[in-house]
Amino acid sequence: QICLSLVKLLFYLAHSPLGSIVLLDFQPRQFVMVDGNLKVTDMDDASTEELSCKEDNDCTLDFPTKSFPLKCSLGGKCEGINEKKNLFNAYRYFFTYLLPHSAPPALRPLLSDILNATGDLQYGINETLRAFEKVLHLYKSGLYLQKRPLLLKDYISLKGFRTVEGEDYKCWPSYSHLGCLLSIHSAEEAAAICNSHSQCQSFIVTQQRTWTGRPLALFQSSWTDLIPDTNTVIYIKRSASSGERL
Repeated sequence: QICLSLVKLLFYLAHSPLGSIVLLDFQPRQFVMVDGNLKVTDMDDASTEELSCKEDNDCTLDFPTKSFPLKCSLGGKCEGINEKKNLFNAYRYFFTYLLPHSAPPALRPLLSDILNATGDLQYGINETLRAFEKVLHLYKSGLYLQKRPLLLKDYISLKGFRTVEGEDYKCWPSYSHLGCLLSIHSAEEAAAICNSHSQCQSFIVTQQRTWTGRPLALFQSSWTDLIPDTNTVIYIKRSASSGERL
């Protein structure tokens, strides 16, 4: 969410009515999240000036660890230097820390492609935004789940019940520090996640939703102490419930 919101912001800056705007003091502390959108807190160091040049050799974009040769336009300006500077700063301050860690495994190669392409400035801001929107579409639609074995048949569902709240096993990247609370597309995906956790014996699809509209599921190491709750469904592994009375 943070990276996509940043890319949308940089897309606007690259195509603003004033021209391409560069953020000269590009640091994470210069941004805040407001209602799920990233905002710049300080525009004092923003500029629409693009570096003047006489030849391509005048247009090297330098960073502490990398340098990028750019073209000198017929108008005597380094082509796209503001846009590319913003994009590489987004890569080194945001993408490298946030993109690799929290996506479903099937989407990680696509995010890795974005990471590599922006890190080498192979993508401009237009291509980067399109790549992010493609990943978002796959994520929201559940298309990344195609050709998976059906695992929900291995679970018994009980509507109108949940377990007593309390601390349980933890997982990454959980929405709760008390247990394992993850975003899912469907109960079928939740069953696959539960099967991949050695501790998991049951899960509950909650009424909570993420910013993309996906429900949150709570994964648990037991399923005892059930209490009535008309808004939830608990799914219990058949292997865990064998020999028990439901």
